[in-house]
Amino acid sequence: MPHSHDGANYIFALLTGYRDAPFGVEVADGQYYNPYFPGGKIGMAKQLEDGAVEYQDGTPASASQMAKDVAEFLVWTAEPDHNDRRRKGLKWMLFMAAVIGVSVYYKRFRWSAVKNRKITYAPLRKAKTNSSA
Repeated sequence: MPHSHDGANYIFALLTGYRDAPFGVEVADGQYYNPYFPGGKIGMAKQLEDGAVEYQDGTPASASQMAKDVAEFLVWTAEPDHNDRRRKGLKWMLFMAAVIGVSVYYKRFRWSAVKNRKITYAPLRKAKTNSSA
């Protein structure tokens, strides 16, 4: 199986991906087979077993649930202010949209007199020259 290095998904796959080595793959003592790890051989033993912890809210303590919790926690510790940054970014985008809207309205209102003005070309009349000298 291909491995994916995209944060929480990779951690989840790595924690839940331990398998028996397929036919023809030699795994040395102290190594384990995990198709999500580059090369398929990893020195870390399987860490999560069903029922290893007890959730206070009664959530079943499956290896999959624990791996999801670990992955999400590690993502949060890597960027604890991610949600605040997204919220600020949304406010900034809304502010910029309002500024652009007001600017477009003002430009149309202010320049409408100039844009709607009709400009015509009137050739210069030749001045009459008096040749009575």
